[in-house]
Amino acid sequence: MNTILHKADTRGDANHGWLHSKHTFSFANYYNPERMNFGVLRVLNDDTVSESKGFGTHPHKDMEIVSIPLEGDLKHEDNMGNKTIIRSGDIQVMSAGTGVMHSEYNNNPDAHVKFLQIWIIPNKQSVEPRYDQITLNQEDRKNKIQQILSPNADDAGVWVHQNAWFNMTSLDKGKEVQYNLNDTKNNGVYVFVLKGDATINGQPLNQRDGFGIWDVETLNIEADNDTEILLMEVPMSLN
Repeated sequence: MNTILHKADTRGDANHGWLHSKHTFSFANYYNPERMNFGVLRVLNDDTVSESKGFGTHPHKDMEIVSIPLEGDLKHEDNMGNKTIIRSGDIQVMSAGTGVMHSEYNNNPDAHVKFLQIWIIPNKQSVEPRYDQITLNQEDRKNKIQQILSPNADDAGVWVHQNAWFNMTSLDKGKEVQYNLNDTKNNGVYVFVLKGDATINGQPLNQRDGFGIWDVETLNIEADNDTEILLMEVPMSLN
């Protein structure tokens, strides 16, 4: 078993006034050569956007881009004709492929919006761009594991061009669950604690801590108090 721990207060911190972003991995003006990625997980940004502010139209290419709203309403528009609102309980994915243009704005005039922006390096280049968004039943993660992303279009959640699985769990204090990796030979899991405190395979974790673990088959997750956790299983090799 191999692990790496990223405590919440060691992340990159970028405060632009209208945008406050915490970077787990190197991004924009935050550069740390020891934090470039976890396998094919390239970006994990914890963003807070002020009222009615946001990201103007900008391009992406050859990246799987996942957005998970935590609070508030996020307005999305792109050059594929999509105009949508994503809210807490939703998950959005874009395969940028040959290239997309999109914008993201806080749709609330009187409250901030918080969301996770996640980039996964795909296993296919120059694919046709696509967009998908679904609403999850959050009760399906209460004291159990809920799959929200996979490589399979017919499986639960959204899908990506990569051998990756994302899951969420919301545990009451004292509850325990196990996560069994889908690909124990090639994948690891990056754990991100959204809320509360937990112990995973003996490692105590607090809110917004990140914990990477690989060369392991199972994660034993114990809730030290009420907690919400995002599990991102991804290939460890960039090839």
